[in-house]
Amino acid sequence: MDRVDAVVVGAGVVGLAVARALAQTGLDVVVLEQETAIGTGVSARNSEVIHAGLYYPPDSLKAQWCVRGKELLYDYCATHGVAHRACGKLVVACDEAQLPALDALARQAHSHGVPVTLLDADQARAMEPALRCMGALWSPTTGIVDSHGLMLALQGDLENAGGMVALASTFERAEPVPEGFRLQVRAGDEWLMLGCRWLVNAAGLYACHVARRIEGLAAAWQPQPYFAKGSYYTLSGKAPFSRLIYPAPQDAWLGVHLTLDLGGQARFGPDLEWLDVTDPAAIDYAVDPRRAEGFYAEVRRYWPQLPDGALQPAYSGVRPKLYGPGQVAPDFRADGPSAHGIPGLVNLLGIESPGLTSALAIGEHVTTLLRD
Repeated sequence: MDRVDAVVVGAGVVGLAVARALAQTGLDVVVLEQETAIGTGVSARNSEVIHAGLYYPPDSLKAQWCVRGKELLYDYCATHGVAHRACGKLVVACDEAQLPALDALARQAHSHGVPVTLLDADQARAMEPALRCMGALWSPTTGIVDSHGLMLALQGDLENAGGMVALASTFERAEPVPEGFRLQVRAGDEWLMLGCRWLVNAAGLYACHVARRIEGLAAAWQPQPYFAKGSYYTLSGKAPFSRLIYPAPQDAWLGVHLTLDLGGQARFGPDLEWLDVTDPAAIDYAVDPRRAEGFYAEVRRYWPQLPDGALQPAYSGVRPKLYGPGQVAPDFRADGPSAHGIPGLVNLLGIESPGLTSALAIGEHVTTLLRD
């Protein structure tokens, strides 16, 4: 049986960031990825936004990791040649009833040390003349990033530190043993045994399923997964905006927002569609063109001049959630040995937005958990 120091399950942006951090401490690290390429799941189907840290409760892991991760991510992109831009974001109140939400968001952002400025309607329109709003919150440290370029850079760092990504290699089961874990791995038609001292579950949509396949992990640490689909539409033609535009938040949903890619192409989304599936393999990622009707209505609240027929179906993504419709959104979960009692195991659960922004901070945290 081959043996390494650490195994990370999942080669999305979080798994790669964790593996990189572990490898750079001198550990021999292998990343198991069931697909034939890195980052084909949650990491490939999102808005590619670098979040500032506005939306998350004080002292939550989401707030801490987003703010820390943003700082690390901007530095990393600058030093590793990863394409990115700190274009900033306007969170807009489309009617007077939403203005208190902007005030609350500003207070929360300041409590995290995140710079924001409240603007009246004239000030917001001076920045974006096509915008219709009653007021806005300006977030200068929000940005966009080439997520695939980021993952390639993380993989390069991992491999330069002696680690590796094993593609088409599916985690099947883990058994705790005195020296760590014994893993069953399926690679094509072959079944392999792999030993490790540390095991990190960063499997994204499959994280709860992976947790259930770790022998000895109590049921209390195996939460029920829920899946929420978000569809995106691209704009045909050039958008009259140079910054991201988000509506005031509604509960746990940030609304249909306007983001830009690094080439300036505008896209709108995501909407929110709870899926009645329990197996991520059963998810249908097709974008229903009929959902565009709701997009037009939402977008025209802050951009009334959106032309008819301008939205084209683009892609969809699915968020791995630990709660269902109508329930309060919980924090990120990083269940380590002090929680579940299994030495050397960390389960990263419910890592949705702002997971991309938080990835490097999650890598720091997991390294500390295992070192301790």
